[in-house]
Amino acid sequence: MQLILKYFPDLSEDQIQQFQKLESLYQDWNLKINVVSRKDIDELYLRHVLHSLAIAKVIEFKAGSKVMDVGTGGGFPGIPLAIMFPETQFHLVDSIAKKLKVVDEVVEGLGLTNVKTTHTRVEEINDTYDFIVSRAVAAMPTFVHWVKGKIAKTQNHNLKNGILYLKGGDLSEELKDYRTATMYDLTEFYSEPFFETKKVVHLPMKFKG
Repeated sequence: MQLILKYFPDLSEDQIQQFQKLESLYQDWNLKINVVSRKDIDELYLRHVLHSLAIAKVIEFKAGSKVMDVGTGGGFPGIPLAIMFPETQFHLVDSIAKKLKVVDEVVEGLGLTNVKTTHTRVEEINDTYDFIVSRAVAAMPTFVHWVKGKIAKTQNHNLKNGILYLKGGDLSEELKDYRTATMYDLTEFYSEPFFETKKVVHLPMKFKG
């Protein structure tokens, strides 16, 4: 938890309590339904929470904006971002029902009112969002194909509407066809060695209606 406060010192009391509760909720639910590896549970704040919050270093989601988390798994990056931006609506989508059961229980345990979950493939979602976030669920061309037509027309942020993607390693080949993509090295925000090769990729996408 000190790790979160180190990089986000301006959290409210409610946010601090919610972030503190995360560990016990995940430890408890992970014993019943394994959604996070044992090693990752022991380093939950570094590997999952802080990693998810890298998106909050790139953008401050505005009140009333809509964000979809595709392939949310155990709720990352969606749940930490929903704590960070309580006035933003988050839609967490995954095709594996048992993972969403854990997400639903964690959301309830934290008292989050700005999160909804849907058990489906993202292609089946008929809605538009300011941003679509994810943690490396597919190569960028595949991901772009999945979320086509799901970006809102109205721009409310300094960053253009589109994808915010957490990914690691050398992305030059994967992103070569996306000249408008911007990469943010997480070492710009965090000093821990875990983040050395990790990035947030922002890919603007035009509304197609």
